[in-house]
Amino acid sequence: MITWYTDSELEIYFDIIPLVMVRYVKPDDDVNLKSEILKKPFISKKELNVLLVDNIDTKRYEFSVMKNYCWDGATIPRFFWRLIGSKTDSRFLIPSLIHDILCENHNYVDNDRYFSTRVFERLLYVSGVNPFNRWLMFHSVDNFQKFCSWRK
Repeated sequence: MITWYTDSELEIYFDIIPLVMVRYVKPDDDVNLKSEILKKPFISKKELNVLLVDNIDTKRYEFSVMKNYCWDGATIPRFFWRLIGSKTDSRFLIPSLIHDILCENHNYVDNDRYFSTRVFERLLYVSGVNPFNRWLMFHSVDNFQKFCSWRK
């Protein structure tokens, strides 16, 4: 496993370096595919096995991101792009990939919303996102998830 991040509270490991690419609309794509690509322009080109270790609650979570999984990048409203960056900023790709998988599969982390948000923030740290933007994104994501019925 590749150590992506580790500290006294949290550890993140991947079995390979994530391989993500941009999907492009092609002239011969049908309307439905074009719409799907515009909504979710990113694709994971290899299966990615992930290990998350919560050193606070002494829990380990293992799951896989399937090959050809598609996602939209960081869900950042356009009016915040000047402050934070656009949703397609390359620094957000790996954090948004892992976070989207966790949001779609709460059971991967025992329905622990706050832990998934901590993972997201630490992945932003590894990607070089500045402290203020990490703080803002962490709290925005965590509060948004509370309204989406992910309460724990």
